[in-house]
Amino acid sequence: MSKYIIHGGNKIEGTLKIRGAKNAILPIMAATILNENKSIIHNVPSIADVFIMIKILESIGCKIEYSEDTLIIESSGINFHKIDEEYVRKMRSSIIIMGAMIGRLEHIEISHPGGCAIGARPIDLHLKALESLGVTIEEEDGVISCYREYLKGNDIRFEKTSVGATENAMLAAVKSKGVTRIYNAAKEPEIEDLQNFLNAMGAKVKGAGTGYIEIEGVEKLGEVEYSVIPDRIAIGTYMVASAITGGRLEVEKAIRPHMEPISNILRMAGCEIEYTTTGLNLLSPKTIKAVDLIKTLPHPGFPTDMQSQMMALMTLSDGLSVFFETIFENRFMHCKELMNMGADIRLITDKICEVRGVDAIYGAKVKSTDLRGGASLVLAALAAKGESEISDVYHIERGYENIENVLRNLGADIRKI
Repeated sequence: MSKYIIHGGNKIEGTLKIRGAKNAILPIMAATILNENKSIIHNVPSIADVFIMIKILESIGCKIEYSEDTLIIESSGINFHKIDEEYVRKMRSSIIIMGAMIGRLEHIEISHPGGCAIGARPIDLHLKALESLGVTIEEEDGVISCYREYLKGNDIRFEKTSVGATENAMLAAVKSKGVTRIYNAAKEPEIEDLQNFLNAMGAKVKGAGTGYIEIEGVEKLGEVEYSVIPDRIAIGTYMVASAITGGRLEVEKAIRPHMEPISNILRMAGCEIEYTTTGLNLLSPKTIKAVDLIKTLPHPGFPTDMQSQMMALMTLSDGLSVFFETIFENRFMHCKELMNMGADIRLITDKICEVRGVDAIYGAKVKSTDLRGGASLVLAALAAKGESEISDVYHIERGYENIENVLRNLGADIRKI
């Protein structure tokens, strides 16, 4: 198991170059199953989850080339209907393969997904959406079997907003007969990116980015070349890294509407943020200001994937901040580790905690609990006095490309052992 050794105290500043979004590339990779053709995808991040998805696609018959930041996926030769349990249990987001596979094949089998242990994240919404389109679903011994004669467009009304279920519904509906209308759809930028990719293949999807998506089924999709949007969560994480260490950061590529939910909270914390024609600039505050309430919400609210990183920042603020987690029920696992570094954190419930800023936090041996929780420990270590040792960093590498090299290039004293 690899570890990060970090000596805190250096400012994180300079120019940040970030590749495509983890939460955008994975559903786009799944979508390549549908066109039975070649897909060329640029701006692909070199992260663990991408390599797992490559293995999943190869296991069902896709041919894949990956070099630099470009993926070439040839899906015409798909010849297997079952996803290996080994891959699925490593990554919960692998469940988005279902919609594309049942759009292509009459019968598929997939195990219940794994990934970070940040809550139950049941997939009932995914299954109900597929059933609405004419899929028969059987579950036995942890294996989901899906059957269909043909897919028929229908109205899908989600009782609760779900990014993954929205993506699966979109993927399954693209080649269905008729029109599918998705109500209470997730509005995340990655949903819009998936729509744009599908349309570049010849699909007829509109409305992504709003709560209503309409899909007119088509018979055939074609070859496509596409570039993935920048990773707003990775950018936000490095913005916090600069803010917590008193640095300046220039981000080369950033999309303002995607970043504003994060930028708004950072402005409340005292950061100065200016957008450029292609990116943004951040100037850290002299004193980190406490933010009264940080509540996670679906986009365009503050993203749950930034909650733990912002908590690291608030450990060094000038007052009391309250965090209210509304998306996942088990997303405060990093609190204990931050407390081991000297943070003043009080868990009120499994959804609410108080963070009172302290004058300093200190290096310690801590353990990464999940992807974003692990990132929060890296941020805290950058600002801590002394040396920190962070173990189980495989969680972090699922979503951040060469995080130690990126931080080192921005001035951090970090190494991987």
